[in-house]
Amino acid sequence: MDIPGYLTTDQAAERLGINPQSVYNLANRAPDFPEPVKVGRASLWPVEGIDAWRAAHPARRRKTAE
Repeated sequence: MDIPGYLTTDQAAERLGINPQSVYNLANRAPDFPEPVKVGRASLWPVEGIDAWRAAHPARRRKTAE
């Protein structure tokens, strides 16, 4: 599905650097995470909302073994 300005769950997950299940977890638990638009059974995420959320919540750095 390709609707300009919206991402599939897989695309949103890739853009955020997380797995698709985590996108749904954030949608259910983070009050400031963007709401999806439902098209049939598919959830589509607004690109601007995903980018704004990431800007407000920078990715955590992974600890590396020294």
